[in-house]
Parts: sequence; structure tokens; C-alpha cells
Amino acid sequence: MAYDKRLYELADNEIKHRRLSAENALTARISEIEEKLPEIAEIRRQLASTSVELTKLIIRREKDFQSSFEKIKSQNLQGQEMIRSILKKNGYPESYLEPSYTCPICHDTGISGSGRCKCFEKLLNDLAVEKLNKEANMPNCDFEHFDLSYYDGKTENGIDCRRKMEQISEYCESYADNFSRNSPSLFLLGKTGLGKTHISLAIAKRVTERGFTVAYGSLSNYLRMIEKEHFGRSENTETDTMQVLINTDLLILDDLGSEFRTSFSEPAIYNIINSRINLGLPTIISSNLSTAELQKNYNDRIISRLFSVFTTLMFVGEDVRQIKRLRGEF
Repeated sequence: MAYDKRLYELADNEIKHRRLSAENALTARISEIEEKLPEIAEIRRQLASTSVELTKLIIRREKDFQSSFEKIKSQNLQGQEMIRSILKKNGYPESYLEPSYTCPICHDTGISGSGRCKCFEKLLNDLAVEKLNKEANMPNCDFEHFDLSYYDGKTENGIDCRRKMEQISEYCESYADNFSRNSPSLFLLGKTGLGKTHISLAIAKRVTERGFTVAYGSLSNYLRMIEKEHFGRSENTETDTMQVLINTDLLILDDLGSEFRTSFSEPAIYNIINSRINLGLPTIISSNLSTAELQKNYNDRIISRLFSVFTTLMFVGEDVRQIKRLRGEF
């Protein structure tokens, strides 16, 4: 699974820091014990000398190699057992002079078997969630903080707003909990301030925590980046934003309809949507526009795909931001 190069660097640095911290802590414990319990220091010196003997034995490969090897091995085991016994007798854990790594599987190397250790993958996920929250600047946008108390009343069609939004919240949480690269695409519609961004970020956070890559951002920002790269005006020549958006596990495009329309923007939007449909990858798009406004502003190819391939979720109620201001919560 691909992550931003910077995330790999941060994760690698953290793994190295963990290992160095474990080794430094062990060195400090050894110094402490050898000062307080000199008999252990003597045993450790003897064990070090047997290690030298073992190295010489391996190099020489004499006829009695096996018996000599077993003798040295036995001496080492006895010495280690004596150290554990002395530690326990003096109130220390038997493992006090063993390194205490964060990950017992890879010993804080980040490598297990022939690939990355699970601890490294988890660290990448944690860093990705942190980056997501920092860029979105909405750390409380999760399902636990989606407050249904703001959705009172009924729509013009008699739909109970709170019940409708509860159903949408439950559906989206289940979507996030069961997400896969084969999950359906979602089209979140409704007036401004109804929680579309909150739900989108909640899905992004949960899906990222489960180990998938998520690209989340406003459509207008992504289009500006793609256009700069396309016409060679981007300072970062190594980035191909279009390909990142097309290939990420989950793409979330916020606020369709707010972008500045140019001869470049509409083909770019179609390319992103259509390419991901062809790859079978899920996309979540939100918009404040009505169906009529969408049909007026976008060509039939885009509209057809949005309403025939995507699962539409219609958000209802009154502007939550306005309600919060009236309640003095801002």
C-alpha cells in the first residue's frame, strides 16, 4: 500500500528512535546493576570471554568442535541463569538486563521476515491519521462527535430530519468499518452546513485507521494542483496529483461546485471520476448544489456517472453552523 514519501521517512525515523532509546535504556540498566551487584559484572565479563572463545573455535574448526561448542554453550546458559537468579533475589525482574523493545516481533527494526513489520505499518497509519487531522483542521470530525440534536423538525416532504440523519450516520459508519477497495462510491448532497464534511472526514479517519490510503481534500484545491502540474507551473516536479487521486484506495472530493470552472476543470473532473470507476475504486463526492444546479453546471457524462454509479445520500435539516451561533456555541 502506497503512502506519501514523507510519511515513510517519519516512520523510519521513529523506528530508529525507538530502537536507540531501547538500547540506551539497556546500557543505563547495565551500568546500574554492575555498580550495585558487582557479582553480575564478573559473570558478564566471563560470558564475554566465552564469546571470544566461541569465535576462535568457529574459525579454527577443530576436530572436537562439537563437544567444545556444547561446553561453551552450557557455560553461557549457566551464566545467564545465575544472572537472572541474582536479579530476582535482589528484587529486580529477571529480564532487567534484556532490551525492552516497543515491538517484540522485529525488535524495533521495522522488518519482519522479508517485509515490513506490522508495527511499521501501524506507525504509517497513525502518521497518516495525524496528517489528515492536521490538514483538515477538524480533529473532532468523527462519528462519535456527530451530534444528531441539531437535526430537528421535518422536511417539506414530511421526512423526519433527525431520523434521516441518524440513518445516514449509521450507514456511513458501517461503510467505514467494512470498507474495501470494492466498496461503492458515495455522493453526499444537501445544503451547506448539514454535516457532509464532518461525515466525509469521519469516514476518512476510520478508513485510514484500518490501513487504507485516503486522499481527502476540496475539489478546487486538487484541480489547481493538477492544472499547475499539467502546464508545468508546479514547483514540485516529482508529484503527479492526478495519478495519486486516481489510484488511492479511497478518494474524497469535498464541495463539488465550488471550483472555478475553466476549459481544463471539467475534463479533469470527468477523468478522475471515470478512471476510478474503470478501476473499480470507491470515491466519495460532496456537493451543496441541488440536482437542477448540478445538471446545469456539468455535462451529461459527469451527471450520468454521479447518479447512476454513485450511491446518493441526501442530507437534510437546517444549517448546523447557524444553529450553533444561535446557541452561542461558536
